[in-house]
Amino acid sequence: MDPRNGTEPGTESPEEIHVPVMRDEVLDLLQVGANRNYVDGTLGLGGHSFAILERSAPEGRLLGIDRDREALRLAAQRLSPFKDRIVLKHATYDRAPELIAEADLGPIDGMILDLGVSSLQLDDAKRGFSFTQDSALDMRMDLEEEVTARELLNDLPERELEAIFREYGEERFAKRIARLIVRSREEGSIETTQRLCQIVSRAVPFSKGRHRIHPATRVFQALRIAVNRELDLLQKFLARPPDFLAVGGTLAVISFHSLEDRIVKWAFRSFERYQVLTKKPLGPSDGEVAKNPRARSAKLRAIRRVE
Repeated sequence: MDPRNGTEPGTESPEEIHVPVMRDEVLDLLQVGANRNYVDGTLGLGGHSFAILERSAPEGRLLGIDRDREALRLAAQRLSPFKDRIVLKHATYDRAPELIAEADLGPIDGMILDLGVSSLQLDDAKRGFSFTQDSALDMRMDLEEEVTARELLNDLPERELEAIFREYGEERFAKRIARLIVRSREEGSIETTQRLCQIVSRAVPFSKGRHRIHPATRVFQALRIAVNRELDLLQKFLARPPDFLAVGGTLAVISFHSLEDRIVKWAFRSFERYQVLTKKPLGPSDGEVAKNPRARSAKLRAIRRVE
């Protein structure tokens, strides 16, 4: 998703919003050209979409989908120069086939999915995605959804919490962390990011190598994935080939988690009538990582419809 410069949400200008992850690689794989039609299934702040709309001028059209209304609002501002060529929808990307039909775009020449949490969400303390600032435990990408991270932490039994931390966070100490969370909530519900951080730090034994990342990193990641059903959504989308693409059309997916990348890899290999364009996932250049450290774990895979 788009890296941002740390300004308050809604105050940045389009020029202040940084280049999206692996922009040039995405444009090349999608073979973006004049007057073609595209879908951005994870619109975010519109970084990939802006580049696609520029290169597909003068008549190329784009359907932008996002589950976060605030992201849609900011993206609409950024993409206003192309307002006659865009359709924006508040939805999840698994609904792309029906949304494409509703938008009546015509043949779809390419689609991009940039998975994971956006910098807009990470940098907004009120959303509760990051432990760098104390805030309420929310973590919903779509604020109209009902279940928050706070409810999972305070309502789920120990075994289910352990499974979330182990499966989605690949957390070695999932059992210890889940046990201490259950004990701690007997003293009062867990409401804030900092209280969760304190509990996790107490549960995880100190190790010099282990603490190259914050002890709570994997727990926060796991909770976010669970709250937003991220892997379920990806599996649902990839349960069928993207036959909404025209012959020669490309689907490109950027993932930031090994579980996501594994799902994408095996789905792509299973689709008939599609050519895998990336036998191994592409990663960001050293220069891009230097400018945007959040891009370091990005993996880009793509397939093209051949018949």
